[in-house]
Amino acid sequence: MSDRLTHEEWSTAVREGELLGQSCPDCGAVQGTPKAACPHCGTVGLETVELPTEGTVYTETTINVPPINVEERGYQVAVVQLGDARVLGRLVDQDVDIGDTVAVSGYDEDDQGYPTPRFEAE
Repeated sequence: MSDRLTHEEWSTAVREGELLGQSCPDCGAVQGTPKAACPHCGTVGLETVELPTEGTVYTETTINVPPINVEERGYQVAVVQLGDARVLGRLVDQDVDIGDTVAVSGYDEDDQGYPTPRFEAE
């Protein structure tokens, strides 16, 4: 792994059932996806950290009007609080609510092969 977390490294981890993020050594903020600099203080020397694979639903919504090339309707996505970071992903189980505990259960890929974590209720 490089000193700086790349999207490719992040994607590989997602495919392997792991989640990587970045921690700011100056302000302590933790991001759930690769960034060039800390969005809170601007520091560029972010450190790669492993994130928990279990967390709490921070917010959720149901997608009834999907993006182009997606036929499925009525699927649920959520922002999941994983330790100090938040990660967007798809929910496997329907009717998951804010505050519910979920865990990584795989991933989905878009039509360009980019992965996103999939979560299921615990």
